[in-house]
Amino acid sequence: MTKLDLAKIAPVVSAAEVNGLAARVAEAQKALEEGTCPGNDFLGWLHLPSSITADFLSEVKAVAATLRQECDAVVVAGIGGSYLGAKAVIEALSNSFQWLLNDGKNPVILFAGNNISEDYLCELTSYLKGKKFGVINISKSGTTTETALAFRLLKKQCEEQMGKETAKKVIVAITDAKRGAARTCADKEGYKSFIIPDNVGGRFSVLTPVGLLPIAVAGFDIDQLVKGAQDMEKTAALPLAENPAAQYAAARYTLYTKGKKIEILANYQPKLHFMAEWWKQLFGESEGKDKKGIYPASVDLTTDLHSMGQWIQDGERTIFETVISVENPEHKMLFPSDEENLDGLNFLAGKRVDEVNKMAELGTQLAHVDGGVPNIRIAIERLDAYHLGQLIYFFEKACGIHCQLLGVNAFNQPGVEAYKKNMFALLGKPGYEQETLTIKARL
Repeated sequence: MTKLDLAKIAPVVSAAEVNGLAARVAEAQKALEEGTCPGNDFLGWLHLPSSITADFLSEVKAVAATLRQECDAVVVAGIGGSYLGAKAVIEALSNSFQWLLNDGKNPVILFAGNNISEDYLCELTSYLKGKKFGVINISKSGTTTETALAFRLLKKQCEEQMGKETAKKVIVAITDAKRGAARTCADKEGYKSFIIPDNVGGRFSVLTPVGLLPIAVAGFDIDQLVKGAQDMEKTAALPLAENPAAQYAAARYTLYTKGKKIEILANYQPKLHFMAEWWKQLFGESEGKDKKGIYPASVDLTTDLHSMGQWIQDGERTIFETVISVENPEHKMLFPSDEENLDGLNFLAGKRVDEVNKMAELGTQLAHVDGGVPNIRIAIERLDAYHLGQLIYFFEKACGIHCQLLGVNAFNQPGVEAYKKNMFALLGKPGYEQETLTIKARL
């Protein structure tokens, strides 16, 4: 089970202070369970793992098998939670050099619809020329600019290269059950489709088809991913003393009340880079409301110790650090001996590289604590589907509890709409005539 170590926040927050939040955490848990919290129409994620059936997973795997059989590449079109969760899991479970292997066992998984870069889209469509490729189009509405643009381009190219009949087999829609442009398109074209539940927001959707289908297409075990989340769902329902997700939420809240306004998520395993990106959206978009919320940042260590390490060690003391530690690597490699020993590192010869990495982790934590940075450690046994499933639900439940402690609605994102309104006004979208005049007067 995912383990939490709060010992190194002690200089700032005591165990008694964390445990003293037991009653408030229980109230937060109750509000989530009973649906009395703000945003209660988006609580479908809460018991999502335990609601997933073997038949549903078989359906997802069957569609994934078709894409794997028919395609050399599959493009996942989506933005925010519609792609970050899948990308996080796929990157964490893949060979670090998967993109160079070209072993033919799995289609190349590509991502689009998460930016409006002309160069990116041109280079993507150029790469796909002459290739058998499929598309997983993920959008509740079908009108999100970034994703809709990418899908227009990919749909047209797929039909031109593979023919409309084959395109019907390799374009899959993950969208609303009844409404929206993406649903209309899927029904009209006859695409296989999966439903994004109305009560599950994008950043909580990894364990819906939004995440499960791309992960299965990549060749990974979604049964084990779900099993890990199911086990954590049970643990994360327990009282504070037995619940690591609740303890993490309580520790974050207490640190925040003491002026620690920035949380840096650190890892010592490069494959977790996109897990941090997913985590940043989960917490940033959920709790950044009403001028409240911890700012989520991330670093990849030891790499970033040679850049951001200086700021973490000696910068403004408004930060705390949370480290995801992987206890057992998948491979074994020993530090080599060198006859000349010019680098002076023969004292490490014969040690596992992971032992050196773990000592770097521990040494960094101690240095940062000495520098006034409280440290939380989250340990997972290994980077596999089961433990990633645990980690995903651990963070989701902690996020839900922490937002209740903060007093914000975890499940809306009103601030996200501001840029869209300005962009549409600047582009002269029909219906935005007055906004266009107003914004142009400011330029």
